[in-house]
Amino acid sequence: MNVKHILRVAVFAATMAIAVPAKSNPTATDPVTPVNTGDAKEIRAQQMVQRLQEIKAIDKSTLTKAERKALRKEVKEIKAEARRDEIKGIYLSIGAVIIIVLLLILIF
Repeated sequence: MNVKHILRVAVFAATMAIAVPAKSNPTATDPVTPVNTGDAKEIRAQQMVQRLQEIKAIDKSTLTKAERKALRKEVKEIKAEARRDEIKGIYLSIGAVIIIVLLLILIF
């Protein structure tokens, strides 16, 4: 490998490290007020489980059609929020994966 090739790979790697974000966070909190997310998430999870148990205990035969529909919608929202909070990991775009594969091919 010559110096030109190493420099080209180093510049490309540095550009990709800066240009490609590892994970996006659309629901960023106010940076002025720090929040302990571990405790807050645990409390919210307990609240969601409690609400689901309350909904399960309701006698649905006495409810109107609109009320049953509202409960179903609420259950779906709670489950979606639980799934969203549960997801952890690094998200890579297709372009980033292709570039990484090409870098590996160039290096080896």
